[in-house]
Amino acid sequence: AILVRDYRLTPDRLTLDAPLDSLGIDSLGTVELLWNVEDVFRIKLPSEPVDLSTLGDVVRFVDALVAEQGGMTAPAVPGDPTPQAA
Repeated sequence: AILVRDYRLTPDRLTLDAPLDSLGIDSLGTVELLWNVEDVFRIKLPSEPVDLSTLGDVVRFVDALVAEQGGMTAPAVPGDPTPQAA
């Protein structure tokens, strides 16, 4: 939902093996994406850099942080700003 909203990407382009750069997301865009994810999922990102080259890498990274930190799951409805409790 974040990628569709903020990057105006169509859902059919969002596959786990899609390289971020093929979606028009460069290194600065990745940082911005992660800041948005941090807010939406109510998690704290580590200060150490992480190599995230595909959308699947981002998903697995966020899933691990949510599980570790007890953050929130994704909004139930795309565009709904209210995440659900994990």
